[in-house]
Amino acid sequence: MESRGASSLLKDSIPITDFSLPGSFEGHGLRRGFPCVKNELVPSHPLELSEKNFQLNQDKTNFAMLRNIQGLHAPLKLQMELRAVKQAQRLPFLHSSNMALDTLRGNDECIGFEDILNDPSQSEVMGEPHMMMEYKLGLL
Repeated sequence: MESRGASSLLKDSIPITDFSLPGSFEGHGLRRGFPCVKNELVPSHPLELSEKNFQLNQDKTNFAMLRNIQGLHAPLKLQMELRAVKQAQRLPFLHSSNMALDTLRGNDECIGFEDILNDPSQSEVMGEPHMMMEYKLGLL
């Protein structure tokens, strides 16, 4: 007789049966959890993706134009300034107008929807300051 381990003896002695139920439950939609509707959405209009990425496309175009006109240093300097302005923020529970970012992008002289419809007093983001800071610091 071969010397087999206890696990192989146990595996040979207990019959393994298939516990899946045949029938209508195999293809049930909730077997893998609730579906996320956001992942299944496709753009309803061809220009929706273009509008969604408008600022990114505009920045790429401006950086390419700056590079052609002034050389490699100009877009690198502007990208460095943009990154520095994005990192310096107010506390998460205070509204920030991001005026420095608008100035660097040239949007400080333009009036858009966000200027009229982005009233901080009607914001739904306002919460308890202590909890928001603990979340930002990773304590929650």
